[in-house]
Amino acid sequence: MDGKKIPKYLQLKHELLSWLQTGKLQPGQQFPSENEIAEQFGLSRQTVRQTFGELEKDGWLERIQGKGTFARNPVRRDGEAVKTIGIMTTYISDYIFPHIVRGAEAELRSHGYRLLLSSTDNTKEKEMDSLQLMTGQPLSGLIIEPTKSAEGNPNLGYFLELQEKGIPYLMINEKYRELECPCLKVDDEAGGHKAARHLLENGHRSIAGFFKRDDLQGVNRLKGFLSAHREQGITVSPQHVVTYTTEQKGDYAYQKAIELLQGTPEQRPTALVCYNDELAVMLMDAAAACGLRIPEDLSVIGFDDSSLAAASGTKLTTLTHPKTAMGELAARQLVGMIERGESPGDTVFEPELVERDSVHRITL
Repeated sequence: MDGKKIPKYLQLKHELLSWLQTGKLQPGQQFPSENEIAEQFGLSRQTVRQTFGELEKDGWLERIQGKGTFARNPVRRDGEAVKTIGIMTTYISDYIFPHIVRGAEAELRSHGYRLLLSSTDNTKEKEMDSLQLMTGQPLSGLIIEPTKSAEGNPNLGYFLELQEKGIPYLMINEKYRELECPCLKVDDEAGGHKAARHLLENGHRSIAGFFKRDDLQGVNRLKGFLSAHREQGITVSPQHVVTYTTEQKGDYAYQKAIELLQGTPEQRPTALVCYNDELAVMLMDAAAACGLRIPEDLSVIGFDDSSLAAASGTKLTTLTHPKTAMGELAARQLVGMIERGESPGDTVFEPELVERDSVHRITL
């Protein structure tokens, strides 16, 4: 998994698809010109041309020489409507999600499906908007990443509507607890446990954990972190457990790390377990701001095995996330649900510790 975001032409593609799906552009209606789109979104004409090429390939538009570009309903060569699967995620440009969607899209194309992508920006309100958009379309199925999964499901009615309409769906990374649907996820509790245990086995006894609390991934990673300490008979200081919300993942977590790391050598933690690699890299910067070296003065472990882990100055020890494989398998399972009525159970991927250079052994 690298840190690259979804290319601009694909971001534009999904924006224009939303126009078509919501009826802002009707079949037969003329598209704005390439120049108009480029000016509206601050993109180059080459990017817009590439996007139009993608939409034309998927059957969403047709170019008529001398007249312009027009919206249309996709049809296959045999005249049937193109089958569509929607993917709803919290962030389109998140450093994990591009790999999940690429894996899913390749698998779906091989089965004759096209992809409709929607982002909730990790808010319940936008999740509702995305569900309204999706349930209003002739979808074959849905792949959903729940929004703030630890904070309940105020949009339950829309999920029940999917069931009522017979639209199969599954969830990735986590699922709402009251819903009986297949889920593909990482064993986050095992990951948090492995991270803490690795540090404990390397002699660390003062370990701080930073975990996101509004999704179940963070809750379960914290649970594993605490259980590893409990098994060793070691008490975790309340000051050494920092939880934060999506909105606090930047300044709040950074400032809490600064407060912890500015203490005396006897007071400050010797190691950090972080919710993900993005946070780990940020807190490594906080350590540098406090004059601490990684790993000599502070050991750090992340989660996700992203390119951020290998690109940082000190290569980051981290836990794996299956990313592309998760997207491929989610698409394969959903096609089986749609075409063969299959009922897959949950798929849980075991995270593996990737040892690099950010952990220092303490001799007791």
